[in-house]
Amino acid sequence: MTDSSTLIADEAAIAALVQVGERIEHVAHYTRDEISRFATLTLDLNPVHHDREAARRAGLADVIASGQHTSALMSGLAASYFSREDGIARSMLCLHFNFAYREPIFAGSDVSMRWVVSSTEWNASLDGVIAQLEGKATVGHALAVIARGTVLVRRAS
Repeated sequence: MTDSSTLIADEAAIAALVQVGERIEHVAHYTRDEISRFATLTLDLNPVHHDREAARRAGLADVIASGQHTSALMSGLAASYFSREDGIARSMLCLHFNFAYREPIFAGSDVSMRWVVSSTEWNASLDGVIAQLEGKATVGHALAVIARGTVLVRRAS
């Protein structure tokens, strides 16, 4: 059975590291060259990421970013945010990320990425906060990617 002083200590530890409702936001501009370079680096040679004519033959208006392009940017955004030092040194481990791709992201697009902390829980055995994240990437008002994540945030030593 947990006593009230332990609960208060857990709540204080959570609040110092991560809070429900915290938002992480970033806008990235996807150029044709960046789309092609990222796809090449991840061994994705699908021509729709590299060649405008191949993309058009596939029924697309232009080259599109690979799914892992947005996934990597969103994962990196979360990692950078939760391992920041703003008076409290933190470290973060990704426990799980899931991405669903709803719309293609075309070259020349500005992609708005957002994570929101939806829940937190202190985990004594891991000595940190397990935070659930809800994310999305939009182009204009179109939802392109839906994401969910679970991260472990701890005080850095």
